[in-house]
Amino acid sequence: MEETIRIHQLSKHYRGSDRYALKDLSLSINRNEVFGLLGPNGAGKTTLISILCGMIAPTSGEWWLNGLSHRKNRRKIQQQIGIVPQEYALYPTLSAEENLYYFGSLYGLSSLDLRQRIREGLHRVGLADFAHKPIKTFSGGMQRRVNLLAGILHRPNVLFLDEPTVGVDVQSKEVIMALLHELNAQGTTIIYSSHHLNEAQHFCTRIAIIDDGRIVVEGKPQQLIASVAGATSLENVFIHLTGSQLRDYA
Repeated sequence: MEETIRIHQLSKHYRGSDRYALKDLSLSINRNEVFGLLGPNGAGKTTLISILCGMIAPTSGEWWLNGLSHRKNRRKIQQQIGIVPQEYALYPTLSAEENLYYFGSLYGLSSLDLRQRIREGLHRVGLADFAHKPIKTFSGGMQRRVNLLAGILHRPNVLFLDEPTVGVDVQSKEVIMALLHELNAQGTTIIYSSHHLNEAQHFCTRIAIIDDGRIVVEGKPQQLIASVAGATSLENVFIHLTGSQLRDYA
């Protein structure tokens, strides 16, 4: 399989911390995968995604996206990725259309092309009739759908998702997951992080469980389930490998 992301001995140490958030982590993600990054609170998932999105720099180690080094090709890498954060990255007083136009314009899309993509996108997620309504009037599920559109208007090669369906109604979840499956079928590699283990089990083609800044296990969901005696779900595997101790931190 063709490699999309390659990570070699990546480490991250935050100033003032008594431990590494990531420690010598190596990983390969193939083109067109739906790759799940799972782990307890504080395991290092957010740090890893933040590094791959170019928001923070690693302390040591290397990584590449489509053969481009993060040290030499930061701008080119950022043009190829899309980010859908857990928190809504939207302006509440602007309409759905205005929000999408603003975020789409950051990628240099022409006005005509951008308006067409916004129109098609809002129709695809069932929000065409609400295009001119302010975001602050939207339900959580509606905002989540606009949040997703904002991250894919430029049709990225790689899409990073952080809890894409958290706090949404069943109908919104169905629309979101259907759109993500479509994007993946069209060639988008998806990097998915969530605490919804049942969703991850059915959505991801391959999974890595991270704990204490290291990869504990990696493989296809059903292979991981089969590897643990008595396990019937990914949740069983997760608890078996990371324990049942609370991971509260501040």
